[in-house]
Amino acid sequence: MLSAESAAVIRATLPAVAGALDEITERFYGAMFRDRPELLDGMFNRGNQAVGTQRRALAGAVAGFASALLADSGTRPDALLQRIAHKHTAVGVTEDQYTTVHKYLFGAIAEVLGDAVTPEVAAAWDEVYWLMAGALIAREARIYQGAGVAPGDIWRPWTVVERREETEDVVSFLLRPADGGPAPAARAGQYVSVRMTMPDGVRQLRQYSLSCDPGGQLRRITVKRVGGTGGAPAGEVSNLLHRTVRVGDELTLSAPFGEVVLDETDTPLVLVSAGIGCTPLVGMLDRLAAAGSERPVLLLHADRSPGDHALRAETRELTDRLPHAQAMFWYERAGLADADARTGLMDLSEVMVPADATVYLCGPLPFMRGVRSALLQRGVPPRRIRYEVFGPDLWQADAA
Repeated sequence: MLSAESAAVIRATLPAVAGALDEITERFYGAMFRDRPELLDGMFNRGNQAVGTQRRALAGAVAGFASALLADSGTRPDALLQRIAHKHTAVGVTEDQYTTVHKYLFGAIAEVLGDAVTPEVAAAWDEVYWLMAGALIAREARIYQGAGVAPGDIWRPWTVVERREETEDVVSFLLRPADGGPAPAARAGQYVSVRMTMPDGVRQLRQYSLSCDPGGQLRRITVKRVGGTGGAPAGEVSNLLHRTVRVGDELTLSAPFGEVVLDETDTPLVLVSAGIGCTPLVGMLDRLAAAGSERPVLLLHADRSPGDHALRAETRELTDRLPHAQAMFWYERAGLADADARTGLMDLSEVMVPADATVYLCGPLPFMRGVRSALLQRGVPPRRIRYEVFGPDLWQADAA
């Protein structure tokens, strides 16, 4: 709970701090990576740093947490904290690193705001930071415990037993533990981090959904090769995976993390995806088929064309195995591969969404925002709409 004295100071200074957060976080990361370059080796994504999205994520988290405390000093934005905690555990964040971040973040605040940072202001924002850090540290400890690993000790070698080209830009890797031990428990919808050493010797990592039923000894990830567009660099990890990894090679994977997982109820399901966002939802479909589920399932997917639709044939096959499942596809450029597919962008006006359905979304952010808005207009309660966001975006902070 934020103290009354600090709440008054935060309320008065939040506009100034929020307005300067981009500059604050730019200085923060610059100083931290200058003094602690090892943090760029295997923890922070260089591509996200290059285009500034990581900095904006931190800004959004800090401002969102402070704003939530001001709205109700006795509550915390649990959805925001839970998603951040899973992202942190997926890269091996440990409790001591919060002290490092605190040092450089508050140094940057003092640099940017200057004399405006009085002792009272510094103390109030210090209280906000440690309230947020304390909540995250506790959550992350529970997540590590649930995953059966020590804090930060998340990595394990896996052997590639199959490589399958799904489309021109998408490849799947089927893996088993290289040490011969049992695969860690995982839930459909979760993701793993893949850590690779780049040609310059720096380790980089990226998260990929488990794209098949995670109930056995094998795991599968399905990777889209990310090209450089709009000033953003090409994806280092995805391109290296495509170019170099073959059957018999070893990959370093984290334990599975992620809170957007298939629920265990019998309510109707609506699975909505676009592009490579299909991967966690195909994993959910495969889990349902393996369990012999009789739940009503409606799968909706949008893509550029049938040829660009990764796991398309598998999606059809899994849907056919479920007695009460239906799949609907939309393609910007339709072809003969799916005679019953719709042409154009996804249009929910022609879809009957059950009132009591649980909806899962995964895809580009504009797509998910549009689908979520359409579902809310149709009367679907916000609490029934769940979505996975990859990359350092904190859209979930605005979800009810």
